[in-house]
Amino acid sequence: MKRTHHCNELRPAHIGQTVTLSGWVHSRRDLGGLIFIDVRDREGRTQTVFDPSDLAKELFEQAAALRSECVVSLTGKVRQRPAGTNNTKIPTGEIEVGITALEVLNMAEVLPFPVDDPEIASKVNEELRLQYRYLDLRRPEMVRNLRVRSKVAIATRQFMDEQGFLEVETPTLFKSTPEGAREFLVPNRRDPGTFYALPQSPQQFKQILMVAGVEKYFQLARCYRDEDLRADRQPEFTQVDIEMSFIDREDIYSLIEGLLKRVWKTALNVEVATPFKRISFEEALNRYGIDKPDTRFCMELVDFSEEFKTSTFKVFSGAIANGGVVKAINARGLAGATQGQLETMTEYAKGFGAKGLAFIKVESGEWKSPIVKFFSEAEKAALVAKLEIQEGDLILFAADQWLTACEILGKIRLYCAEVLKGQGKLTIDPAQFNFLWVIEFPLLGFDREQNRWYSSHHPFTAPVSEDIPLLKADPKKVRGQHYDIVVNGVELGGGSIRIHQPDVQRTIFEELLQIPQEMVKARFGYMLEAFKFGAPPHGGIALGFDRLLAILCGTSSIRDVIAFPKTAKGTDLMTDSPSTVEPKQLRDLHIELRAAKKE
Repeated sequence: MKRTHHCNELRPAHIGQTVTLSGWVHSRRDLGGLIFIDVRDREGRTQTVFDPSDLAKELFEQAAALRSECVVSLTGKVRQRPAGTNNTKIPTGEIEVGITALEVLNMAEVLPFPVDDPEIASKVNEELRLQYRYLDLRRPEMVRNLRVRSKVAIATRQFMDEQGFLEVETPTLFKSTPEGAREFLVPNRRDPGTFYALPQSPQQFKQILMVAGVEKYFQLARCYRDEDLRADRQPEFTQVDIEMSFIDREDIYSLIEGLLKRVWKTALNVEVATPFKRISFEEALNRYGIDKPDTRFCMELVDFSEEFKTSTFKVFSGAIANGGVVKAINARGLAGATQGQLETMTEYAKGFGAKGLAFIKVESGEWKSPIVKFFSEAEKAALVAKLEIQEGDLILFAADQWLTACEILGKIRLYCAEVLKGQGKLTIDPAQFNFLWVIEFPLLGFDREQNRWYSSHHPFTAPVSEDIPLLKADPKKVRGQHYDIVVNGVELGGGSIRIHQPDVQRTIFEELLQIPQEMVKARFGYMLEAFKFGAPPHGGIALGFDRLLAILCGTSSIRDVIAFPKTAKGTDLMTDSPSTVEPKQLRDLHIELRAAKKE
């Protein structure tokens, strides 16, 4: 019984035809002596009918014994559904197939969770879903996600090919470069004591490809990071990795805007407006408190450092005197925040080192807060004018060093937005996509504990040309040619124009990052050597493919768009991985296991 049509294909035009369908039993219903079985394949489902008056007893009994997810082939004649029984929820809902033959290809045991009811299935414990991932992937929602992923991958390759890029595969057995995130190490059997590392990104290889004259490179690259996991992180992930020669930042912006425009059209049939808005890192922090702002709602940070620099409220004036700032946000309509919600916000503030959180509730025409008594009339007037304070508002303050104050309110801003959405006081259109470029990041940050500079992005990022003289004179003022692409508060990816001059790269490595010369040679010597033989100006970017798909599929977890993801603990529950290995395998690798020390 070879199938003639898939389960989302039959329409009224097929009425009268004899067809064969193959797939899984989606559901079975026994009604009025008839058995109705919805059969499902990857494309959709079709209702079939078993009528005992038209069938041999054995065949009807065989149908009655079927349960959900049995694999079957069915042959019958397409017919119009009886009046009033059309199912408008599925494309095949105007027809049904009167069955004349049935072949059971495989019976299924009772399922650990249902896959035919999306509401029930979505509430199943995620660990159980991951343990039986092959069942979870049968759900139409998950099939749709895999289909979108495939289409977006194809569209990406087509677009990049049209732009003249070569897809080049780079090695997944690399060398350890422990300056970044923690790596996965692979022992080398042939040379005991040496190790490969799984690449965190193809960064160094793609720059070498530019030296090699490839000029335009891309790949859907598999990358690995042994770091703590959460909803938007996996130990192995995919990124759209890109590098180009003889370009500047404008070329990157134009390319990625075109790519994302194509992707959104392919996946959602949505026309994305270009060019995207651009804001500097400093503006993003000043207005939204985060370098990946969600601009679909307001609630912006407002600076009150000038107004409170001589305030009798010493928490504010003292912070300003110590070189800090005073900032505030107005969470409109949130004056009724519960004690628990205020405590959550306070814990966010303390998480950044603050002692507490100052706030004002505007209720019943009063400003309810223990700090209001310290404010002058001019200070109150400034708050009203700049925050447009009204009845029912909740005013939240941060007084600290600039970056800390911004980050405190940035996190609280997002929390307030979620609370307001839950109360129905803030509506965000799920079909709204606010793209923007965040640019002009500081090239370097300073680690006070280690008393040294570190790369804000990575050590290959080029400084803004006019800031190069400041590398030795005033490093904190040096801007990097780094850019992030953000949509709806999610960082889709980031990149930079690279350093292509060996002397500038050595200055970054040795003088600013204080990496010993012998370590620079061991880790990056081959790159610096390559740069001696004519490295073109170049730059690139990497987009998080899994994050991109999560946005397109409307899910908050990238696990929903990866066929076989790991849990938050980095385990694969379906295959029980990672697992122990045979002692002989360890001996071949010259590895001896020791019991972990108890802390």
